[in-house]
Amino acid sequence: MSDITLTASSRAALTSLQGTASLMSRTQSRLTSGMKVASAIDDAVTYFQAQGLTNRASDFSDRKTQIDQGISSLTTAVNGTTVADGILKQMKGILGSVRTADVSTRATLTSQFNDLAKQLNSAEGDSSYQGLNLVNNSTASLTVYFNQGTGAALTVNAQNLNTSVIMSAASAASNGALSIMMSGGAVATDNSGFSTLSDSTSATAVINNLSAQIDSSIPTERASAARLGGNVTFLQTRLDFTNNYVNTMTSGSSKMTLADLNTEGANLVALQTRQQIGIQSLSIAGQQQQAILSLLR
Repeated sequence: MSDITLTASSRAALTSLQGTASLMSRTQSRLTSGMKVASAIDDAVTYFQAQGLTNRASDFSDRKTQIDQGISSLTTAVNGTTVADGILKQMKGILGSVRTADVSTRATLTSQFNDLAKQLNSAEGDSSYQGLNLVNNSTASLTVYFNQGTGAALTVNAQNLNTSVIMSAASAASNGALSIMMSGGAVATDNSGFSTLSDSTSATAVINNLSAQIDSSIPTERASAARLGGNVTFLQTRLDFTNNYVNTMTSGSSKMTLADLNTEGANLVALQTRQQIGIQSLSIAGQQQQAILSLLR
C-alpha cells in the first residue's frame, strides 16, 4: 500500500506544527529544570566551559574549610598568649609586693606566685585546636593550602611559651646558702620560697633577676601574639578572597547554563499561540480536499 500523499500546504502546516511542538517541549523543559544547557547534548562547548568553572569553584570551596580551620587554630593560640600576658603581669606585681612584705606575707606571695606560674603553663597547654598547639612546643607547625595543584600555602611554626622556657633559670645566693630557681615557672628549693629572703642586697638581686625574667617574657608573649594575629588577619583576607572567587566562578557558570525564566515563559505563550495557528492552518489545508470530496458526491 502506497503512502498517503499530502498536499504541499498540508505538509507545510504539519512541518510547522511539529517544529512548534519541539520548541514547546524544549521551553517546558527549561522552565521545569531552570537550565538552558543541562548536558553536553544541549550545547557541548558551553556545557564544558561551564563545567570547568564549576569544578574550579568546587576545588576552592574545599580549601575554604581548611582556611577557616586554620583561622580557628591561630585564634586559639592568640587567646592563649593573651591569657599568659595577663598572668605574667600578675606575677610581676607579686614580685613588687615581695620587696616590702613581711615574712608571713612572703609565704602567701610564694604560693600565689607558684600558682600563677602553673596556671600560665596550663593556659598554654590548653591552647590547642584539633590536637594542634602552637604555643607550648617548638616542633609542630600549621600549613594552610589555598588552592589545588600549586604551592600557594601559609606555614606557621609553633613556639614554646611555657614559663620553663621563656623564663631562664634565675638564681642567687643569700648568706651563701639560699638558691631560688625557676623550675617550670615555680619558685623552688623549699617551701619557704620568698620567706627565706632577707632584706640584704643579695635578696634584692634575686627579686630583680626574677623581675627581669618576667619583663623579658612579656614582650615574647606579645610578639608571638602579634605574629599569630597577623597570620589570622592574612587568612581572613584570603578566606574573603576565596569566597568572592568561588561566587564569581559559580556566577559565570550559571550565566552560561541557567535559563531566563521570564524569557522562557514569554516563549511558551508565543509558542502556544503559534501552535493554535498551525492547527488552524492544517485545518484550512484539509478543507481543500473536503471541497473536492463534495464535488464527487
